[in-house]
Amino acid sequence: MTVIGLPTHDRLTDAEVFAAHQGGQLSVVGTLPIQDAHSLSVAYTPGVARVSRAIARDPALGPHYTWASRLVAIVTNGTAVLGLGNVGPAAALPVMEGKAALFQRFAGLNALPVVLDAPHIDDIVEVLLRLRPSFGAVCLEDIAAPDCFELEERLKEVLDCPVMHDDQHGTAVTVLAGLLGARTVLDRPLEGSRVTVLGAGAAGIATAHLLLEAGINDVTVLDSLGILFTGRSGLTQAKAALAARTNPRGLRGGPAEALRDADVLIGLSSSTVPESLIASMGTRATVFALSNPDPEIQPEVAARHVAVVGTGGSDHPNQIINTLASPGIFRGALGAGARFITTGMKLAAARAIADVAKDKLTVDYVVPHSLDPRVTPAVTEAVARAVSDT
Repeated sequence: MTVIGLPTHDRLTDAEVFAAHQGGQLSVVGTLPIQDAHSLSVAYTPGVARVSRAIARDPALGPHYTWASRLVAIVTNGTAVLGLGNVGPAAALPVMEGKAALFQRFAGLNALPVVLDAPHIDDIVEVLLRLRPSFGAVCLEDIAAPDCFELEERLKEVLDCPVMHDDQHGTAVTVLAGLLGARTVLDRPLEGSRVTVLGAGAAGIATAHLLLEAGINDVTVLDSLGILFTGRSGLTQAKAALAARTNPRGLRGGPAEALRDADVLIGLSSSTVPESLIASMGTRATVFALSNPDPEIQPEVAARHVAVVGTGGSDHPNQIINTLASPGIFRGALGAGARFITTGMKLAAARAIADVAKDKLTVDYVVPHSLDPRVTPAVTEAVARAVSDT
């Protein structure tokens, strides 16, 4: 079977991929053995009625005697899927299944894909509010900007559980972790870096905000019309708020002006950056070209001019991928009984990821591999500690 227009990894074939996904990636497996009449009565009626009565008398018992406290709802309406765009909820389901499988694999968390035929925010909020007894946290995925910003904030207000849009904050945490490693291996201070963020969608805006919170004062952000600055016409609310915090040198123009003498480029757009602009960056610079499936500049080309190169793909060193962050963030938040996922928790997660790599840092290893078994436990512990410190 061949799907026209679907980018294929060099080492993957359609036959292998579609055979692996036949029937989906997920199944539900019970934790109680049902082998005879007695075990059946424990798992279901009449035994289960005792648990239901107890929870009805004291709802606080629910997390102890159901899976809700270790179940993450992975929610999308399919409006901004991977590098595919607005493909709708049905086509988004395989991606949500994959994310759920990763949560189980890396954090031991159950995760349930919830794909909604709901283009309007009000509908998504209403559905999740009604479903709240079923889960312990919400991971928003692949929801287009600017709706994703309002949706996340509204869900934080109405749900009494952790909510995080992974496209925003999982990306931001992993980018910061990579920068911590890159600046350390280059012996350059993070705080004094000139950082250019190419892309002012969900990931770009969240990443810029987190870099500012980490102490980087010189962050310049670009959208398709150029550099964000206060007073620029046509800015959305989210972009206007970011413009007020960034671009301290008052730059105007486009990528050429933003990249001249820059120390870091964070590519979170679908655009292409010419080699000449990478060559105009400062000495021993860092480029994270994270657009998928095609990076803003090919890593081997960027490497001619900068010291550290990272991508979003697994076929080059320094893969900057959300998998390093989100499973541990949710496990830590749920384990600590957190109501919110805070900036402090995200900063702690980024530092924990960077710490895993610090003993073996090289220009080709500024973040751990996504399969490194040390990462999720380290992030989980750091996030839980950040919860207890608040």
